[in-house]
Amino acid sequence: MNRHDVAEVLAKPISQELLGSSIPARLAYVGIDGAPRAIPIGFWWTGEHVVMATVPKSAKVRALRQNPRVALTIDTQDQWPPRVLMIRGAAGVELVDGVPDAYVEASRKVVPAEHFDGWEQGVRGMYEQMVRITVEPDWAKLLDFETTLPKAVEDLLPAQAAGVTAGGPGVRRES
Repeated sequence: MNRHDVAEVLAKPISQELLGSSIPARLAYVGIDGAPRAIPIGFWWTGEHVVMATVPKSAKVRALRQNPRVALTIDTQDQWPPRVLMIRGAAGVELVDGVPDAYVEASRKVVPAEHFDGWEQGVRGMYEQMVRITVEPDWAKLLDFETTLPKAVEDLLPAQAAGVTAGGPGVRRES
C-alpha cells in the first residue's frame, strides 16, 4: 500500500475519531518465543505516527527489537455497526529519559481530569526512563460496515449476485 493510500484511510472522519478516542489499541507482535501476542495499550496519534510507551524491561521491547513488524487495531465494542481501524507498520523502539509526552497525552484520554495532575506527578516520579514505541503506518484499512467491509465479505457480494454460494466457485445456490 503506498503512503498516499495509507494517509487517505487515516484521514477519514471515522479513522480520526478512533485515533483520537480513549479506546486502547490492540498491539499485535511476535514474541521472542515466536508465538503471537496481542495486548491492549494506550497510544497517541501524532498525525503521522502511532506512539506508545512502556517500561524498558517490558517483554514487548525485546520482541520488537528482534522483529519490529506490528499490527494495531482500534475498534468500538459498544455500538452498531462496529468501527474497526487496522494499521500495520514497523515499530521503532527508543529508550528515553523520563516520561515521553506522548505517554502523558495518551493517558489524558483515559485518566479523569480531576485525577490527572496527581496521576501525572506520580508517573513522572516513578519512571526515570521509558521506551517510546513509534509506528509509522505502511498499511491501513477502515471497516465501518456501511461503506467498507472485510475483503472476504466484499468478495462474496459479486459472487452472491452471480448466484455462487459460499461453497466455492462453480457451486450455485438452489432457487
